[in-house]
Amino acid sequence: MTEVGVGTLHRLAALMGVATRYHDGLGRLVVVSPDTLVRVCASLGAPIEAPGDAAYAIRALRSAEADEMLPPVLVAWDGILDDEPVSATRGRGRGVLTLEDGTQLEVEERHGTIGLRHQIPPGYHRLRLEAGERWTESTVISAPIRSFAGNGTGRWGVAAQLAALRSARSRSVGDLADLAVACDWLGRCGGDLVALLPLLPTFNDEAAEPSPYSPVSRLFWSELVLDLGDRHRPAPAASRLSVRAADAEVRTALADRPPPPAEEIDAELAGYARFRGAQRRLGRDWRRWPATARAGAIDDSSVDRDEARFHLVAQTEARRQMIDLRRRADEGPVQLGLDLAVGVHPEGYDAWSRQGLFAAGVVVGAPPDPGFPSGQSWGFPPVLPHRSREEGHRYLAASVAHQAALAGVLRIDHIMAMSRLYWIPDGMDLDAGTYVGYPTDELFAVLCLESHRNRCELVGENLGTVPPEVDEALPRHHIRGTYVTQFATSATGRVPGPRPDEVAMIGTHDTPTFAGWLTGADIEERVRVGLLDPADAEHERQARQLATHKLATQLGATIAEPARLLDALLGWLGASPAPLVILWLEDLWLEDQPVNVPGSTTTDRPNWQRPMRHLLEAVMADPTVARHVEVLDQARRRRRKR
Repeated sequence: MTEVGVGTLHRLAALMGVATRYHDGLGRLVVVSPDTLVRVCASLGAPIEAPGDAAYAIRALRSAEADEMLPPVLVAWDGILDDEPVSATRGRGRGVLTLEDGTQLEVEERHGTIGLRHQIPPGYHRLRLEAGERWTESTVISAPIRSFAGNGTGRWGVAAQLAALRSARSRSVGDLADLAVACDWLGRCGGDLVALLPLLPTFNDEAAEPSPYSPVSRLFWSELVLDLGDRHRPAPAASRLSVRAADAEVRTALADRPPPPAEEIDAELAGYARFRGAQRRLGRDWRRWPATARAGAIDDSSVDRDEARFHLVAQTEARRQMIDLRRRADEGPVQLGLDLAVGVHPEGYDAWSRQGLFAAGVVVGAPPDPGFPSGQSWGFPPVLPHRSREEGHRYLAASVAHQAALAGVLRIDHIMAMSRLYWIPDGMDLDAGTYVGYPTDELFAVLCLESHRNRCELVGENLGTVPPEVDEALPRHHIRGTYVTQFATSATGRVPGPRPDEVAMIGTHDTPTFAGWLTGADIEERVRVGLLDPADAEHERQARQLATHKLATQLGATIAEPARLLDALLGWLGASPAPLVILWLEDLWLEDQPVNVPGSTTTDRPNWQRPMRHLLEAVMADPTVARHVEVLDQARRRRRKR
């Protein structure tokens, strides 16, 4: 391409929020290829098939923008809508703001701007602006600038994968009854929070995909978490969790339940149940369905009625149990922590029911970094930022509200998605993608509003390469960041402790366990599954050994005694100014096997399929476990008294 052609393509990319260059996780400057820019801009809706089409695409975009009097979304922080410039009205604009409750407020244009003298109540409102025969509508998000403050400082809790949480009465996977046992135990120990990986529905059929981060939908609950009471028998101990077996248990328990009454079935649930029923008849991948059903119109003959009935029953029962769980959490000392997955399965309900909202021809991932030098593909389609704005970010709001209504603390997975996502065109190498920008202010307004509406504290998973606007937004909106000891520890320099605006952890579900990190077991596993070149493994081992020795020395302990080192680390984190310290439950007995190895597949290793080594009854009776939690609890108590 000529320099002129490249420049025109880059201008188009800039108009669409597509990065033409960026620094990857290895610190390298990446200049994005023309092919990638063309593919990504086309996925965003630009009329472009080749670099030479860029000038035409720019004219088309600017023509569309010239017809807009207002942006599709406006934010009123703390109820104040700043004067907003309007275009193409020639000073003749008149508007009406319709609040959620139906109240209407008049809006006038003055000197080319609109604004309200009134303070707007929190909510999602609609502004209609008219100028002659032309009109436009925008969503006004009125939100507190600071998210819900939570319950103070000096708190601590444990984290776990619910499916792996086992007791003597457990069936094939852990459920809400097991969670209740864990919450009661933690409350007696002085803890404040049980944090769980996403409790969203997954595919549990022959080609089961048990990852909680690849859900069928972000709007419904996993039927596998249901407390079935006495309607099942405990499953025999198994070396692997089986979502297929758990699914069969739930279906047996609910087989004689009648469909819920019509007043309990809203349009979203009815659509979800029909979709799952159609998958039973037409196949799981809706993209291969007949054209009419693929486009969203499923006729009755394409729906398996028994399957649809099962999902109606399972979801209404899940709603009931979740509401009861939140009530009990509000009355007790232990809150529930949940996790908002950043994406959804491409074959799932959300991607089918909102096809215009998701981009085609691309997947979300991450550029190369030290852990993944080739880059990563996460396999799910990205939300189109302009489509999300056009609908007033209703899907994001519904996804957040779904879990915030239950959780006392909601972790936002990969909170950088509020600012940008890495898009990889189908068929291209993982390092051939680029970043696409998102309307940061608007998306944080949704988070803050739903946080207050549901009295739910927010935590952002801001690990990795964090853009400046996210670093600025977290403290501005009182959203805690994330501190991970394993990432903070290096072979050089003192290990910094967590800040007052960070939730502290030793590791996460995507890192090795504490014991595995100390021994470097994860390095060997990454070599085994092909994620790390054997030639680089020795360097990794040496760097890990130096780093862990550095941490142990700083804490006055030794890696030769991992249990004592864990106590020292828990005491150090507990004494820190972090408002909340969360310990991975299995670290309490020095589990060496991780729940997940990112980048590997279920054929490489049993990701998300390993049950806890010990039953809850044994955990609660273990004196070593009791000592570890006592160390953390006492350190937190002393911190609260400062």
